[in-house]
Amino acid sequence: MKEFKPIKEGKVREIYDNGDSLIMVATDRISAFDVILKNKITKKGTVLTQMSKFWFDYTKDIVPNHMISVDPKDMPEFFSQPEYNGNSMLVKKLKMIPIECIVRGYITGSGWASYQKNGTVCGIQLPAGLKECAKLPEPIYTPSTKADLGDHDENISFEQSIDVLEKAFPGHGQEYAEKIKDYTLKLYTACADYALSKGIIIADTKFEFGLDEKGNIVLGDEMLTPDSSRFWPVEGYEPGKSQPSFDKQFVRDWLKANPNSDYNLPQDVIDKTIDKYKEAYHLLTGKTL
Repeated sequence: MKEFKPIKEGKVREIYDNGDSLIMVATDRISAFDVILKNKITKKGTVLTQMSKFWFDYTKDIVPNHMISVDPKDMPEFFSQPEYNGNSMLVKKLKMIPIECIVRGYITGSGWASYQKNGTVCGIQLPAGLKECAKLPEPIYTPSTKADLGDHDENISFEQSIDVLEKAFPGHGQEYAEKIKDYTLKLYTACADYALSKGIIIADTKFEFGLDEKGNIVLGDEMLTPDSSRFWPVEGYEPGKSQPSFDKQFVRDWLKANPNSDYNLPQDVIDKTIDKYKEAYHLLTGKTL
């Protein structure tokens, strides 16, 4: 059996070269505040991969995506080992676009902190009088740079994103910036409406895009997982306070409340975290992992 070694390791994902394709493995690692925690969240990688698969299938008519298969039978024998079952995705190779496409439908987190200071989020002026976690009049697109491991992403304006893309793809900066913004807002609107019907508010999320061999824009990376999004229960939602969540905000909140934890989670927080991830998956897909 041929051995595989990752060609790239992120905070959560490992990427393996498979010739004309890649295999993305979502590990059980969890990160918060750009730090990889000491604990692993058992089965978290499976939730991330299967939830991405669900959304890729759901949105393939809006924009093409990089997913080929999540079936180990379609991958080299190495990935039939138990530790890769359910958390591995065979994907197309893309030339990644160096922008994180963030979309916010509700005001929370760093956006709420910024709004309290000057009434803006990432330079976008918002109406006065909004409450914490309020729904925005319409979703806003707030791109950021894609930082290397250990560095912080930097929020940039739409105009700055054109400059970044012009440097990466001379002659296509404006075109690509407009297309990924349009795709981001369309994807968010369609998926947020669907999730709302299943009892989940998608407060914000991020997408990443790349170019295929023909120069088409293709959705890549992960999609609408509890790692890349804020999921709140519809039941009990009330603006003016922070919301309970189905995502790793639960972990962030615990770390903030326990600054001397040295990024080490107790078992009950680990258990509650995976339960929240699994509950979100079940509500959205109707399936149980």
